[in-house]
Amino acid sequence: MAWSVDARIPIFVLPDAAALTAALAAGRPAVVVGSPAGSGEPVDVAFEASALRHVAACLCCQGRSPAAQALEQLFQARARGTRPWFDRVLVLPEGGAEAEIRAALRDDSIASARFRLA
Repeated sequence: MAWSVDARIPIFVLPDAAALTAALAAGRPAVVVGSPAGSGEPVDVAFEASALRHVAACLCCQGRSPAAQALEQLFQARARGTRPWFDRVLVLPEGGAEAEIRAALRDDSIASARFRLA
């Protein structure tokens, strides 16, 4: 018998705000990427290069997309306990977050080692 366990954090791409409401009602702790159009609600994760903590062009960040770096910071904050524990990441398509995350998981080996599309 073969076992297949994938311990990476699942990322769920949701179609709309109604799906977000249903997913959050499921009760498992989650991080939300993106906000419903026109809601004005804050985004849990931002893909901004200005949020980097290292010197410019350091070897660990060089060539990594802002989305890959944001996922890295999210993972580290979870591991260090500096943000509440979460079991999944919920992504809304507004603002291009979905495309950026898909690209990060496809092109960045560190992001794909820690996160997976569900």
